[in-house]
Amino acid sequence: MELREIAVNELTFGVYISKLDRPWTETPFVFQGFVLKSDKQLDVLKKFCKHVFVDPEKEERRDPTKVTAEDIAKIRGTTVYKEVASVEVELPKAHSAYARTTTVVNELSRAVEIGNSIDSQRSHEAAAQITESVVRNPDAMALLIKLQEKSGETLSRAVGISVMMTIFGRFLQLPPDRIQILGMLGLLQDVGKLKLPSELAARGPANDAETELYRTHVNHSVRILSDTPGLPPELPGLASLHHERFDGTGYPRGLRGDAIAISGLIAGIVDTFDTLTAPRPFGEHLSPANALSQIYKERGKRFHPALVEQFIQCIGVFPVGSVVELNSGEVAVVIAQNMVRRMQPRIMVVRDASGNPMVPYKMLDLMKEPKCRPDEPYRILRSLEYDTVKIDPRELFL
Repeated sequence: MELREIAVNELTFGVYISKLDRPWTETPFVFQGFVLKSDKQLDVLKKFCKHVFVDPEKEERRDPTKVTAEDIAKIRGTTVYKEVASVEVELPKAHSAYARTTTVVNELSRAVEIGNSIDSQRSHEAAAQITESVVRNPDAMALLIKLQEKSGETLSRAVGISVMMTIFGRFLQLPPDRIQILGMLGLLQDVGKLKLPSELAARGPANDAETELYRTHVNHSVRILSDTPGLPPELPGLASLHHERFDGTGYPRGLRGDAIAISGLIAGIVDTFDTLTAPRPFGEHLSPANALSQIYKERGKRFHPALVEQFIQCIGVFPVGSVVELNSGEVAVVIAQNMVRRMQPRIMVVRDASGNPMVPYKMLDLMKEPKCRPDEPYRILRSLEYDTVKIDPRELFL
């Protein structure tokens, strides 16, 4: 079979490197021909070559959906986090951080719309406040963002995406400075949408012409962030990645695999999950379970397979903020994950079996197996749509 010429930046593990764009003797490689298996090999290729020639017949084929312990180790950090506050204790602090961050996002939106620059100091502070709250207890901020009213205004999703990226970074045990970068990326990666027609920015494209215009928001974001002094230097480059996809089908550059930084791969998964669960017309209004199922089907294709598996573990079977129906007929909201028994989270019962509001709310920890009947413990039957019940966060522990 004829050899295929491939740019080094587009190589994937498992291909057989049969020929280089220079003599083998001008490189450190001992063998003339090898299967690309490691980052070290790839780094050497990037240093010495621009293109290589691969032999498709000798390719080491691997199931792209299979995740190994080595794959997980590559994306996880080593920082150990402990919950230092309960949901009840952390929620008022999370609410304060959320309110301040929302104010910053509104200020940012107005500044960009009238042509002024972003206040980098305020952006740093907002991301830091989110990070500090999530590090203390991720469930409090997760609960808060799910109970807030959603709007279709440009950047209205920014705070929620920032929080989710921060929570995912904590779950991956990344160091605090990397988590804060993720939080800032979530806040600012879509700032370029403010340069689009407002309706298009909110609902997304409906035809080819709109798609072409919509995709320019990525380059707008990169330019705005590049022109803002005081931001982390890597932020504009990371903001260019959240629509790139693992298999090269994304935009604006069609990057694939390891050519996309981990932060960009994380941003792509979180942004997609948020879109799938957002209310119409701004999203598809799927339940968290259905949204995760769609993302799971794309592992190894559009999304990094190991990150997908870790994201699903992070979100959980019943994500914080989920509305669930119990075997008692009552309706509850999940307020805290149980990392040991994922099917038995802490819940807050908000409606009785007849559908009437429960006052005061009833708090249950399903891991302790409280009884709904003398011989039957409470259990969750199914998830309901997020807007099945309306709860004012101020009615909680604030």
